[in-house]
Amino acid sequence: MPGQRWERPHEGWGPPALSLLILALFLWPSLAWGDEPGKELADSRDIRTGRPIPDEGYCDQPYVVLTDDGQWLCVMTTGQGVEGQPGQHVVAVRSADRGQSWSELVPIEPADGPEASWAMPLKVPGGRVYVFYTYNADNLRLVPGGNSPATSRRVDTLGKYVYKYSDDHGRTWSAERFEIPMRRMRIDRENNDRGKTLFFWGVGKPIVSDGAAYLGFAKVGKWGVPGAMVISQGVFLKSRNLLTERAPAKIRWELLPDGDEGLRAPKGPVSDEANPVALSDGSLFATYRTIDGYPCHAYSRDGGHTWTPPAYATYGPGGRRIKHPRAANFVRKFANGKFLYWFHNHGGEPVHAGAWDPYKGRNPAWVLGGVEKDGLIHWSEPEILLYDDDPATRVSYPDFIEDGGKYFVTETQKTVARVHEIDPTLLEGVWAQGEREEVARTGLAFDLSGDPIAANSPFAVPRLPDLSQRRGFSIDCWVRFDELTAGQTILDTRDGAGKGLRLTVSERSALRLTLHDGRLESSWESDSGTGPGTLKVGAWQHVAVIVDGGPKIITFVVDGILNDGGAQREYGWGRFPQELSDVNGVSQAQLAPKLLGRLRAFRIYDRALRTSEAVGNSRVRP
Repeated sequence: MPGQRWERPHEGWGPPALSLLILALFLWPSLAWGDEPGKELADSRDIRTGRPIPDEGYCDQPYVVLTDDGQWLCVMTTGQGVEGQPGQHVVAVRSADRGQSWSELVPIEPADGPEASWAMPLKVPGGRVYVFYTYNADNLRLVPGGNSPATSRRVDTLGKYVYKYSDDHGRTWSAERFEIPMRRMRIDRENNDRGKTLFFWGVGKPIVSDGAAYLGFAKVGKWGVPGAMVISQGVFLKSRNLLTERAPAKIRWELLPDGDEGLRAPKGPVSDEANPVALSDGSLFATYRTIDGYPCHAYSRDGGHTWTPPAYATYGPGGRRIKHPRAANFVRKFANGKFLYWFHNHGGEPVHAGAWDPYKGRNPAWVLGGVEKDGLIHWSEPEILLYDDDPATRVSYPDFIEDGGKYFVTETQKTVARVHEIDPTLLEGVWAQGEREEVARTGLAFDLSGDPIAANSPFAVPRLPDLSQRRGFSIDCWVRFDELTAGQTILDTRDGAGKGLRLTVSERSALRLTLHDGRLESSWESDSGTGPGTLKVGAWQHVAVIVDGGPKIITFVVDGILNDGGAQREYGWGRFPQELSDVNGVSQAQLAPKLLGRLRAFRIYDRALRTSEAVGNSRVRP
């Protein structure tokens, strides 16, 4: 039947769903190996495979600590309405089987009391568990000085910072709540109520470093529209005796950083959701979100009293910026001393070229693996950790758990919270990515080498999996372009009806992958320009194009760098339609039938490679 072009409105949630370009197509090891062809693969990254955590309707920040009786204790913010409605409160729930089943919800604060929100737990020596949260202590029904009726009714991000504790592993909680005194800063004195009311919320799960406890949060300087939290800064609470003092009234707190200013963005007014980790030398590292298209990071070498100047987060010292919308971007430290960074891998300067809702685009969730070197964190290239089939679903506010040598992550879409076991090889891959120098062999369906490979070399095209069954494939090659004239072809497997795939050079001097299953056509291009991960003339380059049938995403990895859109595009990765299925064309084809340059190696995998595998391939020159 005639091919039809599949289109979907952009809607702010992802890249244009049809125009997708690729140079090396890869399938994904987290999909079970060797499953029966034609049967949909189970993908542990699909959030629907997770185990639900009980809630009352709305649910946020499902954070977990391992209690001294061997169970999981999860605290969260929940309510029967939507976020910010009356009845929002904090609860606890326990699991004895790593999230397979849960106890009944235990209210830490009642649903019929003032709003209690944004719970964050910390277990201290001796087994006591504290939970810290924002409490509308004066039971205000309207935000003082609000500029919008809609946001003025939301009173869950103001009041006092308080905490309760449990001495029986979360089964019951102290009747008394204890206030953490907070000094006013400039942002407070200039807020809607001129400092009489404090506006703040926290997502930075507490950490312990050098015998002190730290928790990160944001102060709000203006509440209203646009975005509710119009102006914000990142700050921290520190206690030097929380770990040892049993009398809550004697626990001492200090607000950091010193002075009148918190952590800020280089440009925009928003610096939300600071969350810290400790480095091996006792230094602190923190990330926080902005509305600038990039997250920020900062280091402190003096226990949080002072921090490095405002700076956008980068993949490494002096490296390219990480892209991210206004969403949770969390850093966590693991028992092995390595780090993981959760983010959404799109944004940048292009977001300011038109209307952009920074709260959207939270699917899929990507992670970077971090390794500490000389007091700084060096990050890997991104991998997809979780996704939902609906691009509009927002996957956010995670927590990471280590238990019995296994890794888990919790997340919420605001109405459903779940826990997922993480394939350990994914984490091990990003942590070891900087040292990986080997060619992936699993799923290698075709492998041809030559110096160079002769143009028009005939080969038997391996059969590719059905993309609609959560399967995928990858194309991997070494190429040297003499010029980047449009229309050059590295691979063309189309049959007489147009079914198949093409890998060509586009008008943007980029690579374009086009897929056609006889009904639908979809394409995506690599990044263009002169930045990292773009095509060059007169140099051997490694290109991997990964077609991942789980999240339905195409990625390009050029010279070991996963394309992120660079300076020209918000996205470097693109979606293809859920309905796109069998893109097999002819069984015999020619390599490089129209190439102004040379090929030195060419591989096809019948699965989607992980980014880490593509990076490893790029370090083995043929």
